[in-house]
Amino acid sequence: MTRARLKQPGQRGTSLIEVLITIVILAIGLLGLAGLQSRLGVSQVESYQRAQALVLLQDMSSRLATNRAHAASYVTGTAAPLADGGICPVAVGTRAEIDANQWCNALLGAAEMDGGSKAGAMIGARGCVEALSANEYLITVAWQGLGPLASPPDSVGCGQGAYDDDQCPNDLCRRAVTTLVRIADLN
Repeated sequence: MTRARLKQPGQRGTSLIEVLITIVILAIGLLGLAGLQSRLGVSQVESYQRAQALVLLQDMSSRLATNRAHAASYVTGTAAPLADGGICPVAVGTRAEIDANQWCNALLGAAEMDGGSKAGAMIGARGCVEALSANEYLITVAWQGLGPLASPPDSVGCGQGAYDDDQCPNDLCRRAVTTLVRIADLN
């Protein structure tokens, strides 16, 4: 039998079309995998920032509870948060001033240095201590997330309006964690 008789009419090029369809399906799958990898990277950075914020929040709540007799001197309010603009208080005469200075430097990332620059904290971190009532203090750590989500409620005023830009209008990139510290009257 000759070679021409083995091939049936209409069968020419079908394996090439099958290979092309397989390549297209594989390319779409690989693009989806690359997109997933990108989103995982963003989620990992967001998770790291939240963990750092929780560590710093616990740090300041411990400092405030330890120095309970002078808890009112820790209050910053929301209008002048610590680490706003990368500036920390320089007065270190009292325990509260030392704690504020150390917490501010931690908010700026002083715990981890990368070539002489602070790299161990969140993007644009700010810390606030608010007096709610006679022995209740709300401690907040706010920072800038990587993408727009939902902004924290208006009752969390720390850093409000500071993360508002073209990419994230209406504070959609602002992230915040809070804790309430109650100081017992031991007298």
